[in-house]
Amino acid sequence: MNCPLLYRFRVIDKLPEPPSADALKGTLVHSVLEHLFGLERQNRTPNQAHDSLPSIWEQLKAKTTNVEEMFLDVDLEQWLISAHALLDRYFELEDPKSFDPTDLEKFVEYQMENGPMIHGYIDRLDIAPTGEIRVVDYKTGKSPRAGYEEKSLFQMRFYALILWRTLGKIPKRLQLLYLGDKNRLLSEPTEAELIKTEGKILSIWSDIQLSHETGLWKPKKSKLCDWCNHQSICPEFGGTPPPLPVTASD
Repeated sequence: MNCPLLYRFRVIDKLPEPPSADALKGTLVHSVLEHLFGLERQNRTPNQAHDSLPSIWEQLKAKTTNVEEMFLDVDLEQWLISAHALLDRYFELEDPKSFDPTDLEKFVEYQMENGPMIHGYIDRLDIAPTGEIRVVDYKTGKSPRAGYEEKSLFQMRFYALILWRTLGKIPKRLQLLYLGDKNRLLSEPTEAELIKTEGKILSIWSDIQLSHETGLWKPKKSKLCDWCNHQSICPEFGGTPPPLPVTASD
């Protein structure tokens, strides 16, 4: 949706991209919260979360490549301080001692009729004793400005659609927790919204198939280009994409 050419570079060409300290911080905070919910309720405290962060960071660092490169221009001490600050904000948004999640990092998938297999990982799935489903996602960045929430809600409705089609029940609530500025984005999806989401996914899939058949993956210039690692081979910046990789089906 952001840029068909970037989709090609990432999904088809599988071009490497330099690691991101911000993305790694998100992984670290997610891992700490996942560990926290593995504890008994009474132990899910801010101190416990902060105490577990250093050891989880060491584990994450050991299995992450090019960590040194990532922190050439990033102060590691300040980076860790900011990760602790995100945990503090989490506890201001909800009390993890007040409930037990049903699933953490839940993998979900659904084979669409006349469409692709769609799948993803849900940060947290809460199912009440009465059966209501809550889908929760943590964001370590800031919440979208008023009027710009739809892009974030599309991701959550994507998950809700999979759950509806596989479980036969529409989630009661979709909840995005933005730890960057301590905000919540809440939505109660309707059947009409999920049908619209399904149609949008099928439209995107149709566009992908057309690009695959024609070999044309058009760049879409936007503010997001400032963060793209492939400007040197993008026509919008005077570059030339490499030839498409040859596959067995070709």
